[in-house]
Amino acid sequence: MRLSRYFLPVLKENPAEAQIASHRLMLRAGMIKQSSAGIYSWLPMGFKILRKLENIVHEEQVRAGHIPMLMPTLQSADLWRESGRYEAYGQEMLRIKDRQDRDMLYGPTNEELITDIFRNHVGSYKDLPLTLYHIQWKFRDEIRPRFGVMRGREFFMKDGYNFDIDRCSAMHAYNRHLVSYLRTYERMGLKAIPMRADSGPIGGEDTHEFLVLADTGESEVFYDSAILDLKIGDRALDYDNQDQCAAIFKEWTTPYARTDETHEHEVFAQIPDERRKSSRGIEVGQIFYFGTKYSESMGADVVKDTGERVPVHMGSHGIGVSRLIGAIIEASHDDNGIIWPEGVTPFHCGIVNLKQGDPETDAACEALYLGVMALGLEPLYDDRSERAGGKFATMDLIGLPWRITVGPRGLKNGVIELTSRRTGDSEEMPVENALARIAQIYNPCT
Repeated sequence: MRLSRYFLPVLKENPAEAQIASHRLMLRAGMIKQSSAGIYSWLPMGFKILRKLENIVHEEQVRAGHIPMLMPTLQSADLWRESGRYEAYGQEMLRIKDRQDRDMLYGPTNEELITDIFRNHVGSYKDLPLTLYHIQWKFRDEIRPRFGVMRGREFFMKDGYNFDIDRCSAMHAYNRHLVSYLRTYERMGLKAIPMRADSGPIGGEDTHEFLVLADTGESEVFYDSAILDLKIGDRALDYDNQDQCAAIFKEWTTPYARTDETHEHEVFAQIPDERRKSSRGIEVGQIFYFGTKYSESMGADVVKDTGERVPVHMGSHGIGVSRLIGAIIEASHDDNGIIWPEGVTPFHCGIVNLKQGDPETDAACEALYLGVMALGLEPLYDDRSERAGGKFATMDLIGLPWRITVGPRGLKNGVIELTSRRTGDSEEMPVENALARIAQIYNPCT
């Protein structure tokens, strides 16, 4: 993409309403614009990253054997009355009436709707196990929306729902989701720690939140620092293997890690002093097992081979896709702007032309631009007639991991400059070497 043809409305000054880094930088980098309290338009750069994260979530859910679908944003209140949650959910639920005076709601979650789909189409144990999921906009009418996309009213979320014949099978689904989430977050360059948590209005006794450590996190967390050394990495995963999934679950949940709601001082005190840590955390996902809470109240049962009808065991599993963008920025930024991990960057590298209009410099930049695209990657070419300092400031603000700088002086010596946004280190090299380096970064196996 040529920056002269792109819509990137960057701001030079910090917006007065932005209290935390991610909100401030998303506004300044032209990623979002507030429409009303807690509701945002996603501008091209922000939308591009949102779609990248959505695709990673989709890929890892499908890899785990889960089936994508799409449910509506508006739901009938009658379903929520069946489960008993319509009145209990509170003012966070946006309740509305249609022209026929029917009670409707803008879905904050989808347990009732997916249970209704299941009970109308599945009747035999032979159709289990089954996990369905979708990625859709949700709405929760927060009393004090703040911190940009971190605590907005409208948000983009993946929510999945498993249906199993018994608790043992449902707990395998629980473990499977934990493993798939760990892999998802690692692909995004995040260290998300699963922590024993409170189930809130979803219900159930088994639940873990995934939290990214950050000073601006909304939750106080307590953990054994040994958990920071754990990594899924490139290990081979068989999601149908109950023993393997259970082993990884145990590996990640044995070290102490709790939110403030479930913190146990006596247990925490038994951890060696040097590993006993407390911090703030940003929630980016949560998994639940709630047994037959919804299936019993809504009549979602199946016939076993004995002819007996039994309610299915269920769980729900969410990832806050839009919130993840804020979490990534909170975990990866500096005074100059965002620092995107390679796995989620909107563009793979930036190309800065230091002397727009100079035939030799323009030709070298054009060759680089086409060369990067030939690698199957997306460059952002700053071809504007702006000062070099302004171009560098824009690149630092939007946070592309790699910047290629091209100027007449370097070209006379046959070199251009490749700079790492994360470290600030720069290296001069011929054009072909820079292309080979970018190719190796994003396709290390080639």
